[in-house]
Amino acid sequence: MTNTIRRAFAALLTLTCLGALTAQAATGVQGPVPPAFQNRLMVGLFEEAGQNWMRDSDVPWDARYRYFTKGWADNWGYGAHDGSWAASFFTETKAQGYVPVVTWYQLFGEAGGGEQETLAKLKNASTMRTYFEDVKLLLQRAKTFGGPVIVHVEPDVVGLLQFQTASNPNAPAAIASTGMPELAGLPNTVAGWSLAFLQLRKAVGANNVVLGLHISAWASGKDIAFNSLTDPLQPEVDKVVNFLKPLGLATNVTGATYDVIVGDPLDRDADFYRLTQGADHTWDMSDTASLTSRSYNRYAEWLRLWNQTSGKRWMLWQIPLGNSNHLNINNSGGPRQGYKDNRTEYFFGASGDAHRRKFANVGVVALLYGAGAGGQSSYQNDQATDGQPYLKQRAGVFLNAGGLLLPAAGTTLPPPGGGGSTDGGTVDAGTPPVDAGTDGGVDGGTRPDAGTDGGVDGGTRPDAGTDAGTGSSDAGTPGDTSKYGFESSAQGWSASGAALSAVSTTTTQAYAGARSLAVPFNGTSGQGTVAVANAAVPSGKTVTFRLWLPTGSKITGVQPYAIEGASSNWRWTGNWIAVGSLKAGAWNAITVKLPSGSTTPLYQLGVEFQTTGTWKGTAYLDAVSW
Repeated sequence: MTNTIRRAFAALLTLTCLGALTAQAATGVQGPVPPAFQNRLMVGLFEEAGQNWMRDSDVPWDARYRYFTKGWADNWGYGAHDGSWAASFFTETKAQGYVPVVTWYQLFGEAGGGEQETLAKLKNASTMRTYFEDVKLLLQRAKTFGGPVIVHVEPDVVGLLQFQTASNPNAPAAIASTGMPELAGLPNTVAGWSLAFLQLRKAVGANNVVLGLHISAWASGKDIAFNSLTDPLQPEVDKVVNFLKPLGLATNVTGATYDVIVGDPLDRDADFYRLTQGADHTWDMSDTASLTSRSYNRYAEWLRLWNQTSGKRWMLWQIPLGNSNHLNINNSGGPRQGYKDNRTEYFFGASGDAHRRKFANVGVVALLYGAGAGGQSSYQNDQATDGQPYLKQRAGVFLNAGGLLLPAAGTTLPPPGGGGSTDGGTVDAGTPPVDAGTDGGVDGGTRPDAGTDGGVDGGTRPDAGTDAGTGSSDAGTPGDTSKYGFESSAQGWSASGAALSAVSTTTTQAYAGARSLAVPFNGTSGQGTVAVANAAVPSGKTVTFRLWLPTGSKITGVQPYAIEGASSNWRWTGNWIAVGSLKAGAWNAITVKLPSGSTTPLYQLGVEFQTTGTWKGTAYLDAVSW
């Protein structure tokens, strides 16, 4: 092919893509904006727990993200295996005024290898059991926190799984076979692995959690951003969308889908790749750049096609922090150290609001900046040619002016000033800015009440025994008229999970009558469950359990729960309660309320325990009633 023909072909392809852009732009951006994003373009940073650069910057940042890698659940060996490290990150982040963002990055840290063993790890039931127990623990901690939490699920994993399964979402994996009751209704497939995040969110009741599915630009087999530049974009989008539909991008057995999709424009500064690997990863910032070039125009078109095809908005994450004034050296903390890039300058440079609006119009709801590896440029020392810290100064101006309202579904934003704006196009005139409220930028009223009693709302606990004689209590036992009083046997209740030994009826403690159910802990950290099958609990009823909590235990949380059967898609209803809200050495009432329309009998009714350390002891259950 001659150069003339190549140029003609590229021009024709560009016109075709631009024509598609013009035609589809009329439909506007697709999909709702999850409440955590507050209907305005969020700007956030990576920051370690315990650090306060963001707080002290005098910039009203919107979000703060951090990696959660294998070991987070016990603070990498420095704390109890109860997720309290996550709880402190959430509360610390909220106190500083930001929405916490979790980059869940645990699978590569699980035993059994690295990226090339991704699929192999999914096939290991033991690995998946502990993995999803940690997912559940995270969601429980997020629910107790109560405010919005964004959980970004496993960067690059679904891309690797598409490669390793030859695009087969039904490739075998160990999901239901982990034995976790919440996952009993999910397929033992790669699709089931991704659906487990949705199912566990529902099971825990963590409705304040936004789930984001990571989309790698190379997942189709072609690197559309840097190498396969003349390939049409829509077929590459379709290949990945079709693989991900059963993984939670489309309607599925959990009844939910992922809330947002997440992309990473680059994982290192562009000049790091040029200087160390001879690779060109710089994007052309020109608004007239061809869609067949390494350019923001091509990337924006890929984002737009994804938004139109999937109906999901985008969060851009781990955006490199280099600018044209960096020294192109390893960053050891000195001024201007780090490598050059233009991804801060594209969004916060001379274009003003134009590029931010352009990307909002293709579905972007957040820009999260952070170095993807050591030695890269950072926001702490990114001095620009004017001597000012580049991102801090420019993002500060943007955010202090009110930010940018996002387009509603089916609409697009006009160019800067086109809506009659009075602030350089930051906020359209006539549209009131979103109220950041008084709680650190999270709109009031959107947070489910976490209650004041560790997750059990006051006033919802019926007194055990008030419905005497209405159920299958132990006949002829005086003083205990509950459904399960354990006066003559364990009544079908049994224990599972590494932390527990077999249960039995005992006279050591009793809330009502003379006996209760002894629940022995054997000194193994982790979870244990005590449950019964086929409990005939009517729809919408509140089930009350009486729990004796021993003093000095290493129990960190309990969760009464119910699981319905196949006809209800194995719906899980639970109520996580931190032990700190319960009284040790005494009986406590803990409850779970079944949803309206719940099926009976239940597949399982029980209580889940979370414990840590080598503690051995016994808790007691009694007077289970509704």
